Amino acid sequence: MNLNINRSRMKNAIIIVSVALFSILHFNCGIYGFRGNNPPEGIKSVAVPLFIDNSGFSQAGLKEDFTTSLKNKILSDNTFSLLDKDKSDGVLNCTINTIRDEAMVISGNEVVSKRKITISINVEFMNMRKHKKIWERKFENWGDYNSSNSSFSQRTEGIKLAIDKITEDIINDITSNW
Repeated sequence: MNLNINRSRMKNAIIIVSVALFSILHFNCGIYGFRGNNPPEGIKSVAVPLFIDNSGFSQAGLKEDFTTSLKNKILSDNTFSLLDKDKSDGVLNCTINTIRDEAMVISGNEVVSKRKITISINVEFMNMRKHKKIWERKFENWGDYNSSNSSFSQRTEGIKLAIDKITEDIINDITSNW
């Protein structure tokens, strides 16, 4: 009988230690992420003025779409509040430099079935309190879309994909101070 009590206590001890180890590892690792979430000191709010478009690419509403996408990502990330330029701690000045639309997949009869849009922008992150540049970086990413002989009807979808990737890269850089 004494042997059964010791086995029962041993099982209970193993279960308690297992649950404790699992809890410690799960909850401590769950809080840590690879994204730094360590914005520059003193920057609690940012402004995003309308993007400047120097690309020469003929896409109506491009700079507005970029600006809106970045603002929405800042709001959903919740690291910074979004304010007007004259009230914010930091400002993201963004310029669209180039947009390339290239054939990506050529199928039978040399027909382009998929195209790739590559967008390159410059971003200047300014500290408005210290009147100093925090950093200036170039971002480039791409989106693809199905092509047809008759039109570039789905080109907007490729542009949206590229914008989404670039604005996510910007968010990662402004919230990470690595």
